[in-house]
Amino acid sequence: MAAKQPPPLMKKHSQTDLVSRLKTRKILGVGGEDDDGEVHRSKISQVLGNEIKFAVREPLGLRVWQFVSAVLFSGIAIMALAFPDQLYDAVFDGAEVTSKTPIRLYGGALLSISLIMWNALYTAEKVIIRWTLLTEACYFGVQFLVVTATLAETGLVSLGILLLLASRLLFVAISVYYYYQVGRKPKKV
Repeated sequence: MAAKQPPPLMKKHSQTDLVSRLKTRKILGVGGEDDDGEVHRSKISQVLGNEIKFAVREPLGLRVWQFVSAVLFSGIAIMALAFPDQLYDAVFDGAEVTSKTPIRLYGGALLSISLIMWNALYTAEKVIIRWTLLTEACYFGVQFLVVTATLAETGLVSLGILLLLASRLLFVAISVYYYYQVGRKPKKV
């Protein structure tokens, strides 16, 4: 018997076979929409996720506000630690300082908050940015209430105190604005 020759191997060109390619992509689970409406081009992008989906859409001026806040907190903290008499005099217009310790403790607390502000300036995580903005808003709100209560007790009203109160209200408004802007759901494109 003569040995039969096996039939020549037919090479399938899956690159040109559209149906084969679509079947392969369907088996792999890529190419179609997922639950979020995302279309993944490869299994790797499907597993690792789409980086754009997690990016924070930053409101205009957010990073400038974070920088200004960090500088403001750092400057007042250093002034409270190094020159407590001058800081008290600038705010309460000539009132006598009875003890430097509370002012220096205030400076230490502000320095701690300023470190958080500086670190939040370099992050892209939405949650950290929002918590930092909420911390700022709470701080400025509490400071507004404390200074107002002090004014009611002492009756000292000066231009410095009025400017401080006005600036605190402005800072609360700006921080709350950015807090809500960062927390908004991004629009689907």
